[in-house]
Amino acid sequence: MRKSRWKTVGGGALTAGLIAAVSSGWYYSRPASSVRILADGIAQGRQVYADQCASCHGPDLAGQPDWSTPLPSGRLPAPPHDASGHTWHHSDEILFRIVREGTAAIVGGGYESDMPGFADVLSDAEIRAVLDYIKSTWPERERTYQLEVSRSG
Repeated sequence: MRKSRWKTVGGGALTAGLIAAVSSGWYYSRPASSVRILADGIAQGRQVYADQCASCHGPDLAGQPDWSTPLPSGRLPAPPHDASGHTWHHSDEILFRIVREGTAAIVGGGYESDMPGFADVLSDAEIRAVLDYIKSTWPERERTYQLEVSRSG
C-alpha cells in the first residue's frame, strides 16, 4: 500500500528538485541507480512532508506568519524551510535530530518549542526523505552552504 502512495506524487516538484540537483552538481559521480533512488526519496519526502509537516510549516515550506516573533506563549511559530528561513544553516545531523527528537530536546536548557519529535511517527528513512525533499527546494547557494556545514560538522 505504501509503495502505491508514493507513486501518486505529482511529477512537478520532483522534476524541479531533480533539475536543481543536476544544475548544482549535487548528484554528479553517482550511478544512474543512485539518481533514481534519490528521486524516489525526494518524492517520498514530499509526501511525508505534506502528511506530517505542512500543517505547521506550510504546504509551500513558507512557515507560519511572523515566524521569528514569539507567540504569547513565548514559543516561536514554525519557521519556513525554504531559503528564507534558517533550516539550511544546520547540518544534516542536527536537522535529523530535530525532526526525530524535537527542537526542545536538541536545544536543551529549558527551551520550549511546539516542534515535537517524530521518532514514534516516522522511520529514520522517512525523516531523511523529508530532509532530502526540503533540501531539493533550496537554491544552489543554500544547498552548497548546508552541504559544507554537514561535512565540517
